[in-house]
Amino acid sequence: MTIQHDIETSQNDLRTISTLVAEAMGQFAKLFQNEIDLAKAELSDRAQKITGAAGLLAGGALLVIPAFVMALLALSAALISAGWSQPLSYLTSAIVAGAIAGVLFAVGINRLDARNLAPRETIRQLEKDKDTVKGMVR
Repeated sequence: MTIQHDIETSQNDLRTISTLVAEAMGQFAKLFQNEIDLAKAELSDRAQKITGAAGLLAGGALLVIPAFVMALLALSAALISAGWSQPLSYLTSAIVAGAIAGVLFAVGINRLDARNLAPRETIRQLEKDKDTVKGMVR
């Protein structure tokens, strides 16, 4: 009777262990799916921000171009009335415009840096999940 009892106990223990492992794997699968959903939501949010920013940039660029051209013409006219030659005053206006454009491009590129657009929260959560699964496996 002792051997039979030990066999039954071992079988019950194996069922319990297999049930625990199955439940742990089920929980891990659910956790992983939640992380995928979080990543999708975060990337969707980033895409909306990029789309909105691009629309605003396009609208601003469309409206600022005529104003900027008029300002450059006014600068050139002021330099001409101050006694500068026409070619030199237009060249000076072009250099000013180029410098402003360079600063704007640099700021825009910096804001579109991949590190600023990465889904940080998802990456942080996946690192936590990886540590949790490692702990479960031990």
